[in-house]
Amino acid sequence: MNQTKLSVNVNKIATLRNSRGGSNPNLLQVALDCERFGADGITVHPRPDERHIRYADVYELKQAISTEFNIEGNPKEDKFVQLVLDNKPAQVTLVPDATNQLTSNHGWDTIKEQAFLQEIIPVFKQQGIRVSVFVDPVVDMVKAAKDCGTDRIELYTEAYAAYFPKDKESAIAAYIAAAKAAQEVSLGLNAGHDLDLHNLTYFAQHIPGLLEVSIGHALVSDALYLGLQNTVAMYKRCLGAY
Repeated sequence: MNQTKLSVNVNKIATLRNSRGGSNPNLLQVALDCERFGADGITVHPRPDERHIRYADVYELKQAISTEFNIEGNPKEDKFVQLVLDNKPAQVTLVPDATNQLTSNHGWDTIKEQAFLQEIIPVFKQQGIRVSVFVDPVVDMVKAAKDCGTDRIELYTEAYAAYFPKDKESAIAAYIAAAKAAQEVSLGLNAGHDLDLHNLTYFAQHIPGLLEVSIGHALVSDALYLGLQNTVAMYKRCLGAY
């Protein structure tokens, strides 16, 4: 079996930097250090107000990082589409965020939005960019994502993380069903949102075909206590590395 990859979302590093201006902490250096410490990729989710990741950051990161680059965002924003096309990351993750949304909190309705997704996904794929679509763990939404033409889906894992401490088997049930549905229609599978050192191992061990997880807030928070190098290694161990 292939090892599930860890992509580190560096949005929170940019948030800390922007709180004082300047370049401390240095976003590019943190991204390069994450790679050096074992991360398999770097994720950014720029938003129109540039409250954390700035558009200029994306261009700088693209030129410097050597692992997979994943850019997340809403393709209904023309500026985002152009940003992705300019930088040609390994992967673009399409997320249905509202303009002023604090953080991602739902997946695409791949049935109602199918026509739009069928139109926008080829724009990226024609440039050699792998496309992943953010979805909730609903079998019908997973199957409809295949009809949209995406390469992968990313399962939104907030519900899993919220219920994990109460009943981990119930918390993961819908995700197992969604993952099996993805396998049935030959979709690659990613996951992200609120995964952490407490719930990641169980998730990775029980989700078939899990290719990649994207983790930012928890990883950066843990690094304040555990150190960045150690934290990246700990998340990798949760995925079966080392």
